[in-house]
Amino acid sequence: MKIILIGASGTVGQAALEALSPRHEIITVGRTGGDIQIDIERVENIRAMYKQVGKIDAVVCSIGDGHFGPLSEMKGHHVMLGINRKTLPQINLVLEGLDYVNDAGSFTLTTGVLNRDPIIGGAAAAAANGALDSFVTAAAIDMPRRIRINVVSPEILEASREKYDGFFRGHRHVSNEEVGRAYCKSVEGALTGRVFIVE
Repeated sequence: MKIILIGASGTVGQAALEALSPRHEIITVGRTGGDIQIDIERVENIRAMYKQVGKIDAVVCSIGDGHFGPLSEMKGHHVMLGINRKTLPQINLVLEGLDYVNDAGSFTLTTGVLNRDPIIGGAAAAAANGALDSFVTAAAIDMPRRIRINVVSPEILEASREKYDGFFRGHRHVSNEEVGRAYCKSVEGALTGRVFIVE
C-alpha cells in the first residue's frame, strides 16, 4: 500500500512507522521533517499535500497538542488549543482526502487515554480526544466507496515515561509494538468506525 503518515517523527508516529514500513510504501509528513514538510493546521497545506502525493491507499495521522492546566484557571481559548491543533486538523485530513484515497482505503486518526481515564489538569485535552473519537464512529457510516475510518487511542507509551513523569500516576505504559499493532489492525484489517484502545 501507499500510505501517508503524518507525525512520523513523534513517539506514537514512530510506533506506526516501525509497524507499517516493512510492508508498505510510507510517505512521511511533518512540520519540520519527513518526506513532506507542512503545517497541517492550515487546510490549504493539507490540500497541497494531497495534490503533491496523488492517489493513496491509506492516511495515518498521529499528531496532536493540547492544553494542560487546572480547570479553575481554564478559559475557552485553552480548550480551543486542542481543537485547533489536534481535532480539526485530523478531521480536515479526512474531509480533504476523500477524493485521494482509493476505493476500500482507510483513514486512521489518533487520540489518547484522557477522555476515558482522565487526569487532573487534562480536561481540555480530553475534550479534543472525545470529539475525534465521536467523529470517527459517526463518519464511518457515511464514508463513500467502502473507505474505512478508525482511531487509535493509546495509553502513554513507555518511550514517553520520562516526558510525562508525574502526570500519569497509576497508568500503565504501553510498548511501541503494542501501539504499532493497533495501526496495523486499522490499516491492514477490515474494521471501520472503531476506537482501537491500547492499554
